[in-house]
Formats: sequence, C-alpha cells, structure tokens
Amino acid sequence: MKNILVPTDFSENCNKAADLGINMAKLYDAEIHFFHLIQTPVDWVKLDKLKEKLYPETLKQIGSAKSALRELEKKAEKENLKCQTFLEYHVGTINILKHSGHFEHDFIITGSSGTKGTVRELMGSNVEKIVRKSDVPVIVVKEDEVSFPFKKIVFVSDFEEDVSDAFKHVITIAEKCKAHICLLRVNTKMDTNSIEAGLNPIKTFVEKFPNLKNYSMFVNNEPSVETGINTFLTYEPSDLIAMCTHGGNGFLSLFSKSIAEGVANHSTLPVMTIRI
Repeated sequence: MKNILVPTDFSENCNKAADLGINMAKLYDAEIHFFHLIQTPVDWVKLDKLKEKLYPETLKQIGSAKSALRELEKKAEKENLKCQTFLEYHVGTINILKHSGHFEHDFIITGSSGTKGTVRELMGSNVEKIVRKSDVPVIVVKEDEVSFPFKKIVFVSDFEEDVSDAFKHVITIAEKCKAHICLLRVNTKMDTNSIEAGLNPIKTFVEKFPNLKNYSMFVNNEPSVETGINTFLTYEPSDLIAMCTHGGNGFLSLFSKSIAEGVANHSTLPVMTIRI
C-alpha cells in the first residue's frame, strides 16, 4: 500500500475515516491524499474573481473546505506523512474514481455521511457506487469508533468462487496489524448444507494459503447473510468486515444487490470491499 485516497465531506464519519487513513498510511509508510468535491451553481473554474463575488455562499463553502483540508493536511504532516489535498468544483462519483486512477491510489478509505445505519450521499455521490466501481479496495467507516490496529477481521464469503487474490489484501492488513482472521460462511434458508458441509469449502480455500496461521473458520445457519453476520458479531466482536465484489454485478453470488446494500447500510462497523 503506497498511496491512500480519502474522499471526505468533513462529516463525523468521514473524519473518522481520515484518522484511519492517517494511521494506515503510518503503518504502511504510504502517501495520503484528501479529496473533497463541492457542488457549485456554475462552472467555477471558468469564473473570474469578479464573477465569483456573485456567489457569496459558494465562496464561503469553498473557504471552509480549504480550511478543513488544510487541517487534515496538518494532521498528516504531524505524523511525518507525505500528503496532498485536492478540491474539485463538481460533483460525481466518476470524479473520485478518475482522480484515484490518475494518482494510482491502491486504497480508498471514506466515511458514510448521514444518520446511523444508512449510507447517505457522500459529496453528492453514493458511497455504494464508489464501492461497486472502484478497482482498488475500499474501506467505508460507519458509526462505530474505529479500533486500529485491527485485532480481528471477519472475511465473509461463500468460498465457492475463487477469491484468493482479494483475500491477499486481507492477509496483508492482518499481518501488518497482527490481527486474527475469521473466515465466515453463512448458510441461509436457501442453503441446505450442514455446518460440517459448510466448512468444507472454507477448508479447501485455506489450503491455498499454507503460511496462514492466525485464523479460524465459522459457519452460521441464519435466514439471511446480513443476519448471519450480525449474529456472528454478537459472540465474536470484530473490528472490520471484509467482503468481495464484482464490478458489474455487485457483490458475489452469496450476496444479492439488496443483501450487499443491507450489509453496507446497517453494519456500524467499518466494511472493506475488494473487487475481483
């Protein structure tokens, strides 16, 4: 991990994401970028200084955003991190991802703004779209306080599809944090597998990682994947949920679009997604 992007709207959860980004950048000795998109009533880049004065509220918002970005930059500099800040006067998910691709970020960390349990609009764009379209891993910070370094990471999959490359990202973070990995499969009402049968694909999967030692395997029988994750977390409190996504079709076969959004919406823990 060499370059981390933190899109922010300066909400409470985005500020927690910024702190996580700084901590992860320290752990990896990575550069960190803070990025803010601002809605403007006109094409702001083309305005001259005289015409800018016609929009006093926008000028005030821009001033506040620049000040907030500078504070984040100071935080990063105090930790001796290389940091850049970016302010764009246009709203759209594609801008965040285009920016990320241009600077070759290999990780995105952001917060969901809004009320508890809901992924709301982030700078005019939907966090779920960033998750779905990003080519690099994304961590979305929610309501819970972030515990870092992570001590326990839950990797959720049906383990029927090859998610080995995605899992390597989880291993890298776990090794850096010295975290325990919980491999979780949820048997739903559509799945007649026994617990033992449910463990078989996990065991087969783990064979691909002979050096993996700090892990455990779990299978839950629950009516839904989301319920299965929540039940698991009641007796195995964790710091991070990790899942895989397909770029075009959303989450893997285990997760329908609605389930994926449900997990992202209702989990108060940070959720990490990795596209395969």
